[in-house]
Amino acid sequence: MDKWIYGFDKKNHPFHHLHIRNYMEQDFNRLIEIQKEAFPPPFPSKLLWDESQLREHINIFPDGCLCIEVEGVVAGSMTAMRTNVKDELDHTWDEITAEGTIRTHDEIGKDLYVVDICVDPSYRSLGLGRQLTQAMYETVIHLQLNRLVGGGRMPGYHKYADELSPAQYVNAVLQGELHDPILTFLFKAGRSPVRPIKNYIEDEESCHYGLLTEWKNPFK
Repeated sequence: MDKWIYGFDKKNHPFHHLHIRNYMEQDFNRLIEIQKEAFPPPFPSKLLWDESQLREHINIFPDGCLCIEVEGVVAGSMTAMRTNVKDELDHTWDEITAEGTIRTHDEIGKDLYVVDICVDPSYRSLGLGRQLTQAMYETVIHLQLNRLVGGGRMPGYHKYADELSPAQYVNAVLQGELHDPILTFLFKAGRSPVRPIKNYIEDEESCHYGLLTEWKNPFK
């Protein structure tokens, strides 16, 4: 992918040149730096990218390896792989992504599965996550796949786990009664909830749950 667009920022300079492209080996150090900034403790450090994982990504499925530049500076990335997800069956992030290596990528899989999305916090006012997500929707259409699907963290859930079930928490976010930094973003970006998955990822803030979400290809 090679896409040039404008990003609007109310806080600073109103318009910025944005460039969405496939990430390459020379981007690895910057991508790892962004992950450390975006996912501070208590997020498990072992879930952050390392160079070997990133190298596997670009070797196995380069179409699923996107980054976004702001005025020439890499400010975020999104990684996806092809697979077939059975919504009624539980899975963990480790299982479906082969611990982030995407060795489980299926060349004929009909679902594009989101492995990770990450944006440098200092650039978040530009809506880069939404731009990356839109680019992945375009990839779904280009490859004639059924949908974009993935498990989203629920980092606000630990505050309400004593009073709400995971499904009730998701519904409260959908109704606008609660705000969750990840789920609210996913819903605004066009994703629909499928169901919460227990023990999806090692994440105390989410009480180890993940919400399976999808965006269906409107042309299928």
